[in-house]
Formats: sequence, structure tokens, C-alpha cells
Amino acid sequence: MDDNGAPNVFLRGGIRTAIADEERLRFLPDLDVDKVKLLCGNRYEHFEASSETTVVDDRELRVFVWTRCTYVAE
Repeated sequence: MDDNGAPNVFLRGGIRTAIADEERLRFLPDLDVDKVKLLCGNRYEHFEASSETTVVDDRELRVFVWTRCTYVAE
């Protein structure tokens, strides 16, 4: 696994306008996690690991699929 910050995860699904395409490519230092939560303004977008992979720019990326969003409590 690369630890140089190169993307190793692709986030799929959710509201298209909430997450820019370039933000869907992420680096996770630990690929053994089941869930990822991304802060987008006043809410979190939640993604769960899938068994799928995809290839972007000749790199194989693990796919995490959108499941829901939750709002930040004040």
C-alpha cells in the first residue's frame, strides 16, 4: 500500500452537488475500515466499504458506497 497520500479509495453515490468529483478520490492510511465519514459543510456524508474496486488513472481503488448523511449538532 502506498503511504505517499496517493488516492486508494473512491467514494461513490450520494448527492452529486454535495461532493466534488475530485473529493471522491481519497487516501485512507488504513484500508481495513468498514466506514468513512466526510464532513461537507454542516453535515457528514457516510460511506460503507464494498467488495468492489475501480480503476482511476491506472490505480486500483477500493470503492466505498454512500449510505446516508447526518447533520452536525450545535
